[in-house]
Amino acid sequence: MGMELSTLLGRVIRNGQLQVVDPSGELAHYGDGVGPTLRIRLADAAVGRDIAADPALKIGEAYMDGRLVVEEGDIFDVLSLLRRNGIRRAATIGVKAKGLLRLLAYQINARMPVNHNRRNVAHHYDLDARLFDLFLDRDWQYSCAYFEPRDISLDEAQTAKKRHVTAKLLLMPGQRVLEVGSGWGGLAMYMAESAGVDVTGITLSEEQLAISRTRIAQRGLTEHVRFELKDYVDLDGEFDRIVSVGMFEHVGLANYGKFFNTMARLLKKEGVMVLHYIGRVKPAYTINPWIEKYIFPGGYLPALSEVLPAIERAGFLVKDIEMLPMHYAWTLRAWRERFVARWDEAARLYDARFCRMWEFYLAAMEAAFRHDRLPIIQIQLARHQDAVPFARDYIGEAEARLREFEAKRPPLAPVRI
Repeated sequence: MGMELSTLLGRVIRNGQLQVVDPSGELAHYGDGVGPTLRIRLADAAVGRDIAADPALKIGEAYMDGRLVVEEGDIFDVLSLLRRNGIRRAATIGVKAKGLLRLLAYQINARMPVNHNRRNVAHHYDLDARLFDLFLDRDWQYSCAYFEPRDISLDEAQTAKKRHVTAKLLLMPGQRVLEVGSGWGGLAMYMAESAGVDVTGITLSEEQLAISRTRIAQRGLTEHVRFELKDYVDLDGEFDRIVSVGMFEHVGLANYGKFFNTMARLLKKEGVMVLHYIGRVKPAYTINPWIEKYIFPGGYLPALSEVLPAIERAGFLVKDIEMLPMHYAWTLRAWRERFVARWDEAARLYDARFCRMWEFYLAAMEAAFRHDRLPIIQIQLARHQDAVPFARDYIGEAEARLREFEAKRPPLAPVRI
């Protein structure tokens, strides 16, 4: 398998059981023998050297290309074992040098005054819509669900997420609401139907725009909900409420000031904003190179310490911060299980390599949420001290009213593609 990978695994794997079959069929064992056995096979003589030289990038590429094959367990189990054993702490000087160069390159690119928002969004969200239908819930919510209580289904948890966010917005009939990053329109429809508000959603994905407009027409909501292909920097007008779920990760380190200044300009003085995004417990200054290359170019998951200064400079008052650990790990597990169950359909849309890439993405993100302590962060903002009640009781009270609405709400039709 190559001395480099054998040495790396021997130094890293202390707990668990990992078996590695090299191209000649020779079997090597790593770990203390406790727990389920995981076995991977290396398909060629070079793949071990490639992985040892650059694990952060090459493990994913090797799995995509069929050069690293999981024969017992699955790719999440393997990634979880490596993370539990601290593979990143065992990096060689060469690996650390690559990481430093990537960090510098990312920081330089993140501060370039070039707007790649539309290109970056299209890379991920303008994939064949039938792909997302394979693994998302009935409403096509492509952001973290809210598993409260823990044992509810994915569909129920995504409804709970919409309910929780909507409760924090303190919506009242007739208000104008802006949704920044409107996805396939599910949250906008929920807000319009539950509270009688007028919603404008913006997206940079042409695929999402077309499907969202079709859905509101089917639902009879065209007088109350509209979607536009527009970047947040180009917005004008005033809104009573602003909500953004799962979009802020794409804004970029250099643009936090621009983002919050724009939101402050758009939000009425008595208004409320809720921001829901993937965060981290401390700054990382870059993202995983495999995720950057294949899944989310230009993305970054910020710590609160990187976001709050821009919020304060924009003149916002922070009214509430809620940390939601593990909910995205549970969401990603549900997505991955649903995707793998419909693997053959995904392969007909793309090919086996794409399927392995997508499985690796879902597994790697789940492992990150489980082992890197990544949270979902919800921040409630206002410009006026009295815009939000001084106690949090109103959230539960609003959720109770929204449950009554959900019980009477006509069921959603399947998304038409």
